Amino acid sequence: MKLVSRSLSAAGLALAALPVLATAASAHPGHEVVANFSSGLAHPVHGADHVLAMVAVGLLAARFGGRTLVLLPAAFVTAMLAGGLAGVVLGGLPAVEPGILASIVVLGLAAGVGGLVPAGAALAITAVFAVFHGAAHGMEMPASGPAAAYFAGFALATALLHAAGIGLGLLASRLGRLASSAAGLSVAAAGIAMAAGLL
Repeated sequence: MKLVSRSLSAAGLALAALPVLATAASAHPGHEVVANFSSGLAHPVHGADHVLAMVAVGLLAARFGGRTLVLLPAAFVTAMLAGGLAGVVLGGLPAVEPGILASIVVLGLAAGVGGLVPAGAALAITAVFAVFHGAAHGMEMPASGPAAAYFAGFALATALLHAAGIGLGLLASRLGRLASSAAGLSVAAAGIAMAAGLL
């Protein structure tokens, strides 16, 4: 119960902080042409596709609970940073946008069906999709400015979105299995709608 309470508090703070952080980043003069912490922080929250996928990771982590609450988001952030480096060094990866859209659907479905996906498989799938998200961040990094600060910014924004997803997932689990499934399936449905051009 204490873990649930703490996670909900952390998620509430994360949700409250995101609009403030995104607004501050957007207000930063020239953030679109300079790579810095603010532009990195703003990048994940400016796209609904990134936001939905990050929340789905949190929802999935909440369905597993235990160590996975930390391991799943950590695997995502680590693989995302590697993907970001590939995006900068290689100029991108193939099928980045389809990979991002697929991540919303697959991670949402995995969160929706709960324990039907083994934790090991969930970690592997999450890490693979994280590479696509990271590549997008890296490809869209402004040409000038400190890359390390930009990377730190989008890593923090991603972690905060994961925390929000975990909080929502834990809240849904308190309402029952049906609510937990509905949360994940709603994200998957939004991903399908985005892929179909409806959102």
